[in-house]
Order: sequence, then C-alpha cells, then structure tokens
Amino acid sequence: MSAPFVIIPPTAPLVPMILSVPHCGTAFPEELRSHFVPEMMQAPDDTDWFVHELYNFASEMGITIIHAYYSRWVIDLNRDPDSKPLYDDGRIITALTTTTDFFGKPIYRSPEFEPNVQEIERRRTLYYTPYHDKIQELLAERKASFGKVLLWDAHSIRHRVPTIQKDVFPDMILGDNDGQTARAAFIESALKNLSSGSYGVSHNHPFKGGQITRSFGHPAANVHALQLEMNKILYMDDQEVHFHPERADRMRKVLHKTFKAMIDTLDQL
Repeated sequence: MSAPFVIIPPTAPLVPMILSVPHCGTAFPEELRSHFVPEMMQAPDDTDWFVHELYNFASEMGITIIHAYYSRWVIDLNRDPDSKPLYDDGRIITALTTTTDFFGKPIYRSPEFEPNVQEIERRRTLYYTPYHDKIQELLAERKASFGKVLLWDAHSIRHRVPTIQKDVFPDMILGDNDGQTARAAFIESALKNLSSGSYGVSHNHPFKGGQITRSFGHPAANVHALQLEMNKILYMDDQEVHFHPERADRMRKVLHKTFKAMIDTLDQL
C-alpha cells in the first residue's frame, strides 16, 4: 500500500507554516478499484485538480507541504471522522466515505460495494488518521522550533455546483470558522493580500473551513489555521479540465504575496 500522503520538504530555511492539500489525490487502493464505477474513477470529478502544483512555490519559501495521495472518494480527509455534517443549511454534504459525487451521482458500481461500518473504520485507520497525525506532527515540530505555527489548508471547487448553492462561487473564500481558528491579524492580512489582485474574496461564506481547519486551529495555543477555497477557473481552463499555466502564474503571484504576509505576521507575534 502506498502512503496516504506525500510530503514535499522545504528547499529554503524553515518557517513556521505548513501547507495541506487534502483533496488533490487521484489514486485508488488496488483492493478497492473494482468497487467504483470505472468511468468515474478515471477522473474523479470532485478532485481539487492540480492544487498541489499551483502551490509549488511554497517549498521555496521554507514551507512544508503535505498533500493527499488517494482520492477523496476513498475517504475524505477534510470531514468529521464520525461524518457529522459541517453545515446545516440544506446543501449537499458528502460524508467521510461518500457514496455519491457532489451532484448526487452514485460512485460505486452497486450498493453492495458501498462501505459498511467495518470498511469505514478500516479506511479511517489506513488513510484518514495517518494524514491527520502527520499534520499534528508537523505543527508540533514547527511550534517547538518557533513557538507558533500557521496551517494553510488549500482547496478548489467548480465555479458552479447547484447542489451546494445556486449562484456561481466567489473567486476565493477564506474560512476560519467565524474567527475561531486563527488570530485576527492573520485573517485581516490574508483578506487584504488575497484581494490585492483582480480577484473577489469572500469570508466564511459559503465555506467556513472544514475538519482540518476546525480541528487544528487553536489561536490561544499559537496554532493558527486558515482554509482557502478557490474557483477552479482561476488556474484551469474554462471547462475546468486542464491546467492553465498563465492563469496559474497570475494566481501564484497573489498567493505568494499572501504567504509572505503570513510569514511576516508570524515573525511579529
């Protein structure tokens, strides 16, 4: 079995910042490949395509990157481990081990292949817990070295998903669970710098941050966490299929500026 995560170490002196990309994985464990609809498994629709590539500059800033290896259809690393809903506003919410995509289409060949309680626990042990444990380890290492640390959880989404909301999504959505996962200085700086380009930025709507942001962000302990959701067409083509180098480079400039501001804010704490 392959490790459920990939670590990209920094190529510059360490800074107290960790980057997580939990939904970019596309692999399926060999023992599960026959369970999923083959055509859907070839390109799982809910993948945060290329996000780890978009943020490839982060290692050059001294940031350690951790990203998923397996598809979120195997297990969703950004959901509550007991599948408690993150929102209660009527939107579709895929579970820890979802049986449908965001549009409600079944992803398993038949109901008999859908994971039961024992299978969910097996996947949680093999794929979910190691990812979260590794984040905890990385955060603890940085806090031990610097006395503080920031976790940035990176995501992307189709520009329109009617089962979540009727309208087109904003360009970017910064999530901090209504100010609970990071000190105000980080939130204000992130919003200011993300808005410095030609992009629109929403705050905590329609996404407040998922399980990773909510579980690891403890500002009182100097462990801060922010989630950034972004519209896929900011760095992909209009069909949201292919990586778009020119769009990605424009987006990287804003992200790099924002990360520089985050590191500066950490230095001032």
